[in-house]
Amino acid sequence: MKKKLSVVIVNYNVKDYLYQCLDSVKKATEDLSSEIIVVDNHSKDGSVSYLRKHQKGVIFIKSSRNLGFARANNVAIRQSRGEYVLLLNPDTVVGENVLKEAVTFMDEHQDAGGVGVRMLKADGSVAMESRRGLPTPMTAFYKMTGLCNRFPKNKHFAKYYMSYLPWDEPCQIEVISGAFCLLRKEALDKIGLLDEDFFMYGEDIDLSYRLLKGGYTNWYLPLTILHYKGESTEKSSFRYVHVFYDAMLIFFRKHYGTAAMWLTLPVKAAIYFKASVELFRMFVRRVKKALGLPTNLVGRGYKEQVIFNASEMSYEEILKSMNEQSNSDVEFGIYHPENRKIITLEKVISK
Repeated sequence: MKKKLSVVIVNYNVKDYLYQCLDSVKKATEDLSSEIIVVDNHSKDGSVSYLRKHQKGVIFIKSSRNLGFARANNVAIRQSRGEYVLLLNPDTVVGENVLKEAVTFMDEHQDAGGVGVRMLKADGSVAMESRRGLPTPMTAFYKMTGLCNRFPKNKHFAKYYMSYLPWDEPCQIEVISGAFCLLRKEALDKIGLLDEDFFMYGEDIDLSYRLLKGGYTNWYLPLTILHYKGESTEKSSFRYVHVFYDAMLIFFRKHYGTAAMWLTLPVKAAIYFKASVELFRMFVRRVKKALGLPTNLVGRGYKEQVIFNASEMSYEEILKSMNEQSNSDVEFGIYHPENRKIITLEKVISK
C-alpha cells in the first residue's frame, strides 16, 4: 500500500539513541500515512533484538556486514512505499510537528526536490551545517583558510555554511544535510539514489547537487530537531578524518574533474593535520578517563546538568527549552521513564 512518508534510519551501535529517535518519530507521524524502516549495519550492541522488543511497528533490515551509509540507505529506499523519503540519523530527535509541516511544504512546492531543517547541537545552539552551499573548489578554499568563519555574512566567503541567510524563514539552499534529508521519491527515481562510492560522508552533498542539476530546488525550513552530531559515528579517530576528507576528494573528482586537481595536496594535508589534532585529543581524553579525571570540565567548574522528562514534556517543548537555555556550560539530557534511561551527548545513564 502506498504511503505518504517513508522514514529511513541507518543504525550502527547506537541502540539507546535510536530508541529515543524512534520514539520521537512515532509521535511525529501519528497523523501521517507512514512507515519507519531501520537498516542495521551489523551492530554489535544488540540493537535489533533490543529495539524489536521495545519499538513495535518498525521494519528492521539486519545486514550481515557494514554496508556504509549510502548503500544501507539505498537498500531501504528501494523497499520504501512513500511519496516522500526521509533520511534521518539515529542520533536525532524530531519535534511532533516537524514531519507534518515539512511534508506539507513539499506538497505545496512541487519543484522542491529536498528539504532540510534547523538542527540543534547537544548544547542547544544551532548547528551551522543546517544550511550549506556546494563545496566548489573556491568555496572549499575559503572554508579551509578560515575566511568562511571570519566573514560569516559575506555571500562569497561564507558560501560553505550560507550563514548570511536568515534562520527564521524558509530559504533555498544548495546542500541538505544527510542527518535530516526529506526527499521527493519521484526526484530520486529521476536522478538516482545515493552514490555508493561514498562509504560515509559526502553522499548528501552529491545527492543535493544532482537534485539541483535535475531541475529541482533544495530548501531549508525553520523547523527544529536535535542532532547529537557524532553519536552515530566515531569522530575521534584517524579513520573518521580520512573518510571525511576523502569524500570531499571523491566529490571534487566526480563533479569538477581536473579543475579541482590543484586542491588535492591541500586537502590531503588537511587530512593529516586534522587527524593529528583529533588523535591527540583522543589520547588526552583516554588518559583522563584512565586516571579517573572528568572529561567534561568547562573553565574551573563542572557542566550543569538539565534533564527533561519525555513523559511530562513534548519533544517540541524540550527542543524549544534547550534552544532558549543554549549554553556550552550546560549538559542537557532527556529522561525516558519507560526504560529508565537518560540520554545525553556524552553517555547513556540507567536509573
